[in-house]
Amino acid sequence: MQYYIYINGNAVGPMSEQQLFAYSIDQNTSISTDGANWRPLYTYPELMVALRQRGGGYAGTELANKKLLCGLLAIFLGTFGVQYFVLGKTWGGILTILLSCITCGGWGIVMLIQGILMLCMSEAEFQRKYIDNPATMPLF
Repeated sequence: MQYYIYINGNAVGPMSEQQLFAYSIDQNTSISTDGANWRPLYTYPELMVALRQRGGGYAGTELANKKLLCGLLAIFLGTFGVQYFVLGKTWGGILTILLSCITCGGWGIVMLIQGILMLCMSEAEFQRKYIDNPATMPLF
């Protein structure tokens, strides 16, 4: 597959995956397969695998800290969707706030369960379910 990269205000490409990683990129770098529809790199699972193999993405302690933070936020402030904002999933946070308002706070119970599950899962599973997952609002 051929990729385009948006870096320093310019679109560069097409290029192979190998050429793509010659640039200094991270999981939020804008990538396109057609030069028009730009998405963050983390929405391409095959590129996230390659990025982690090259030592990019979240590493051990940073991932463990993010998992702990998101788990605790889901338990204590889950009704406000704070954990989704921390994960960079803004629409998930907004949807959580709306669901909490519609259910008069009942959605907070779901977020409490999610927080407990976040704290109990491995870092690899957390990364797969919440960081690498392109879903707007990953739950369990």
